[in-house]
Amino acid sequence: MSLFNLKDKSILITGSSRGIGKSIAYHCAAHGAKVIISSRKEEMCIQTSQEINDEFGSGTAIPIPASISDESQLEHLVNETRKNLGKIDVLVCNAATNPFMGSMLDMPSEKFDKVMNNNIKSNQILCNLVLPEMIDREDGAIIIISSIAAIKGSPILGAYNISKAADVMIVKNIATEFGHKNIRANSIAPGLIKTDFAKALWENPDILKTVLGTTPMQRIGLPDEIAGVAVMLASEAGNYINGQTIVVDGGTTIS
Repeated sequence: MSLFNLKDKSILITGSSRGIGKSIAYHCAAHGAKVIISSRKEEMCIQTSQEINDEFGSGTAIPIPASISDESQLEHLVNETRKNLGKIDVLVCNAATNPFMGSMLDMPSEKFDKVMNNNIKSNQILCNLVLPEMIDREDGAIIIISSIAAIKGSPILGAYNISKAADVMIVKNIATEFGHKNIRANSIAPGLIKTDFAKALWENPDILKTVLGTTPMQRIGLPDEIAGVAVMLASEAGNYINGQTIVVDGGTTIS
């Protein structure tokens, strides 16, 4: 049996109606998992679920819309996931926000708070909601999509960088506290990926030129290239990886 087999696994993925999250959901389903498709927009959740079900069979993907900014909706998301799938084997925290680009000196407090709440607090809430059953079962995996912004400074993405660095520490803390219960928690740090979320960066000729000039592979990444790492971390192939941040950036951070 393949080390990457996800048959009988139930996986909850936030921000999964498009981009990296959608790709993770698709490839987890391709490896046998049942997946929850969740984002703020119900119509997009339904559409993505239908696409996956058309390819892998009815019931493979289930849409449960939720806003990560609302704790009650996160609780509903977890409860509905259990109601539909019976358990949560893997949590993938992918949803995030970045409402501001520019100097930290100019960033309004409400936008700073939004980044901290959506990119850090919501992930910690979700982890706390799923961890008790994983601890009882002595099996579970948590994956947070961080960013190379967690390990590099930026003159225009300061708050986002801070939030992504905090996500790295969330998984380290979980791995340290609950590793003895066979709980694995890791993060993935993508470089610039061709998604709608990052469009303001890769559509900007000056920013793109800078990124390509400092990336040995001389291209930006694709969502599927992040999904492959997520499948590995969710599967038996990642059984002894814990508390780590896997950088997927074409070499940007080492050049």
